[in-house]
Amino acid sequence: MAGPERPVVLVTGASSGIGEAVADRFAADGVERWRMLLAGRSEERLDAVALRTGGGSLVADLGEPGGAERLAGEALERTGRVDVLVASAGIGWAGPFVDMPAAAVERLVAVNLTSVVQLVRLLLPGMVARGVGRVVLIGSIAGCVGVANEAVYAATKGGLVAFADSLRYELADTRVRVATILPGAVDTPFFSHRGAPYHRAWPRPVPVDRVAEAVWRAAVRGREEAFLPGWLAGPARLRGAAPGLFRAMAKRFG
Repeated sequence: MAGPERPVVLVTGASSGIGEAVADRFAADGVERWRMLLAGRSEERLDAVALRTGGGSLVADLGEPGGAERLAGEALERTGRVDVLVASAGIGWAGPFVDMPAAAVERLVAVNLTSVVQLVRLLLPGMVARGVGRVVLIGSIAGCVGVANEAVYAATKGGLVAFADSLRYELADTRVRVATILPGAVDTPFFSHRGAPYHRAWPRPVPVDRVAEAVWRAAVRGREEAFLPGWLAGPARLRGAAPGLFRAMAKRFG
């Protein structure tokens, strides 16, 4: 994306993990290329990332009622527009679904799905009116194939996949592009934050910089989908083509 003004990039979840790495990747292009707005819950960590990358910090809790609306309002008040939305805020919960507290369900759905839909609802009209824009959603392979003991997390990420596909159809005649980044496990504090370590032998966690690079490519080049690592596209395609076979293999191999 290029133009007379620096494009404005809003990154959620920017105080750690994927969002922080995305901020670093855009900053590597130079402050003359992008104007960044960084949103997150931790003011201290967010300010440190903003200082390092030259971005502006917006403290926001997307799990709270009205959190997405307040963030969108503050972003537009500060810069007048958002050209690239990178929705990387996300939380997890691991364990049998029958043991999941109602409050945990509500917060996970609010942060991972509802707030993303609301942010896009508020920011997309401006992109369409200006004739160009990028929406980059951080999904997960879990949303493509389902994962035992992560039922609600997988449901939220599957919702993002369907949401992105639907938007692509609606926006086909515009220059606004919607991308989904679909990693397996990523080497971030995500698992410690959810209170359950990553225990699977495969897929091995990918470096967070690889995810950030895929986000940058989606924003700059308009790529619509990226699996990380790339071979994860295979299980996702098999799940779509032969769901019975896939479920049988998943039950056997985990």
